[in-house]
Amino acid sequence: MSERQHVIILGGGITGLAAAFYVQKYAKEIGKPVTFTLLESSSRLGGKIETIKENGFVIERGPDSYLARKTVMTDLAKEVGLEKELVSNETGQAYILHNMRLHPIPEGAVMGVPTKVMPFAFTPLFTIFGKARAGFDLFLPKRSDSSKDVSVGHFFRRRLGDEVVDRLIEPLLSGIYAGKIDQLSLQSTFPQFIETERKHRSLILGMKSSKPKPVKTQKTEKKKGAFLTFKNGLSSFVAALAESLPDESVKMGVKAESVERSEDGTYSVKMDDGSMLSADHVIVTTPYAITKKLFNEKLFPADFHKTKPTSVATVAMEFNADDVSFSLDGTGFVIAKSEKTSITACTWTSRKWPHTTPKGKVLLRCYVGRADDQGIVHESDEVILNKVLDDLKKIMGVDTQPEKYYVSRMIDSMPQYEVGHKEYVKQLRASFEKDLPGVLLAGAPYDGVGLPDCVNSAKKAVESLFTK
Repeated sequence: MSERQHVIILGGGITGLAAAFYVQKYAKEIGKPVTFTLLESSSRLGGKIETIKENGFVIERGPDSYLARKTVMTDLAKEVGLEKELVSNETGQAYILHNMRLHPIPEGAVMGVPTKVMPFAFTPLFTIFGKARAGFDLFLPKRSDSSKDVSVGHFFRRRLGDEVVDRLIEPLLSGIYAGKIDQLSLQSTFPQFIETERKHRSLILGMKSSKPKPVKTQKTEKKKGAFLTFKNGLSSFVAALAESLPDESVKMGVKAESVERSEDGTYSVKMDDGSMLSADHVIVTTPYAITKKLFNEKLFPADFHKTKPTSVATVAMEFNADDVSFSLDGTGFVIAKSEKTSITACTWTSRKWPHTTPKGKVLLRCYVGRADDQGIVHESDEVILNKVLDDLKKIMGVDTQPEKYYVSRMIDSMPQYEVGHKEYVKQLRASFEKDLPGVLLAGAPYDGVGLPDCVNSAKKAVESLFTK
């Protein structure tokens, strides 16, 4: 990157904020006068992240945590001074709803792949045939062409059979991608299973051998959960990122309408108020449908993201502890697709994240909206709440109205990574590199939907600018 450079960042969600942070950080480290302007069309930063703090409750309206093993997010939290605010989830039994009964997820199951014989053999979640079919994985050969992308559903059905997929794997994975697993790209979502099959042939044997051996700990030492969040909610992370940026470099309520390349190789971004901004580089973190409107459509592969992002909603409910009796110990449940329920999952938030709930209260968070049935998301708050409470009464025996509730809709928020996704991303970025060098695409439409994936995507985009 040469002297006197300016970068425009489109979008003030987690990807855009991380990109702005890294532009500022790397410019300082290399001693270059690089400036930036972050443009956000709405009146707030953070995108899908929004936390309600009220009467001792910490309630997330969007994502509630991130995978601890993806350390780029933790590293960034440390850099903005929030390391001591990080909190790990409480571990506990999770359940699957099948035939309107809550079944414990078999001990040893890793993303639905069994690694312990006895818990799997004795679970009533599967029939004898289903268990036997899953056992075929021990003898089936690996795929002859592991480089070819296939759907997640196809891959796991071949190895473990339909029952394990429909009753265990699909409910677990649909909570992450809110998509149809028989269309979801394996390469782009769970590439580790490709490597497991290539190396071990059998998923069961491979997952068993790759499980870390239990470390002996003091009896008083608790097992750490797989997820992390912040004591004061994810919005505190957004606030810390925003506070690390110069006020004059962040503009909200300004919507970009087009990005054009000038003859001198710089870029002009036209705003909806008629104003223009010039930059040497542009980092685009907006949703894919918005990004397509900013550039020539010929740059985009015809079938990329042909399926609209899925819309989902969550319902967070506050109860008096005396009004909600838990007959089961655990952190929540997911629901097999065959069940006739409106909800797709329920987190017992006050158990999984005790810091979110004051003493004497219970916080539950339910999810609604499936890839093939999103109508409920567009119903009124009251209709959604009543359907959720009807399900909770049947499943958990909850027979009371919440003291307070929050319905949060995330419309077209979950991009679908269909088979071939990785190749489409490669084609798209090659088109931009050829016709619009210096315009970089980052975020959930391309490199992963989790918060650390978005942060990492932003970091890589900025690093590529500073190494040119």
